[in-house]
Amino acid sequence: MATSKLKVLRTCEFCGKEFYAQKVSTRYCSKRCNELAYKKRRRQKQVIEAEAQVTQKPIAAVNEKEFLSLKDTAVLLGITKRSVYNLIYNGTLRAHKLSSRMTFILKSDITLMFDGKIYVKDVKPERKPITEFYTTNEIKEKYGVSEGWIFKIGKEKNIPKIFHHGKTYWSKQHVEKHFAKHIENNGIVEWYSVPEMMEKFNMTTSAVYCFVSKFDIPKKKVKREVFYSKQHVDAAKNIKSEPKEEFYTMKEATAHFGMTEDQIYKYAKKAKVSKHMEGRIVLMNKKELDAALAPPSIG
Repeated sequence: MATSKLKVLRTCEFCGKEFYAQKVSTRYCSKRCNELAYKKRRRQKQVIEAEAQVTQKPIAAVNEKEFLSLKDTAVLLGITKRSVYNLIYNGTLRAHKLSSRMTFILKSDITLMFDGKIYVKDVKPERKPITEFYTTNEIKEKYGVSEGWIFKIGKEKNIPKIFHHGKTYWSKQHVEKHFAKHIENNGIVEWYSVPEMMEKFNMTTSAVYCFVSKFDIPKKKVKREVFYSKQHVDAAKNIKSEPKEEFYTMKEATAHFGMTEDQIYKYAKKAKVSKHMEGRIVLMNKKELDAALAPPSIG
């Protein structure tokens, strides 16, 4: 099909820019102007409809009523119906709900709402001067993070800083607030590395980072390697730590039960007590040996 080569000089009805169009009916110079003009028409239509709803109920007619509906209250106060609901929900305005579809407000309650509600200008508290600071090196040593990471977080969190004699000083209060999760003195002694979590839980690298972010798992950073709290990861995965088995050495067993080594071996073999070797030392399962040599019960 042959295309039209007609060029018509037009003026965009939205931005006012002149352009050449292939149709005399083209109103806008680009798709963007077309979309913005459409949104503008929609907004104007909504404003007209909202004003029409308000003018449908003159304030004079509302003033004659003692019991007001939510719509009447909105007209009287010159606000939206949604704003009336908000006043009711936060306890500022009393309302009487007679049924699921009937809610009325006394005009006296509207007057009562304004009693004592005098506008007072908000007074901002005076800022205390910042007198305590960390140097960049002190933050690196305390939290085990790199210098680039410090400046990145400082910019993102808008941490106050000053430059003095060629050094950068960071507000101690703000640093401790934003870096608190990196403090290692929190009683956590067991950690997972990212490769360990990937292998144990069959997760990808992205899945690991999404998981620790979702459950806010405490972490520590050693140089470039990140470790996550084993206790918190296991709790998030609903993994219960298995109780560690305890063992007797032969010397401990003979002292505890008052028997010779031969007697211990005899009863352990008879009760099939599990045992294993650590070097030349024989270790016997404590729970099983206690049960095998426990005194018999009477009755």
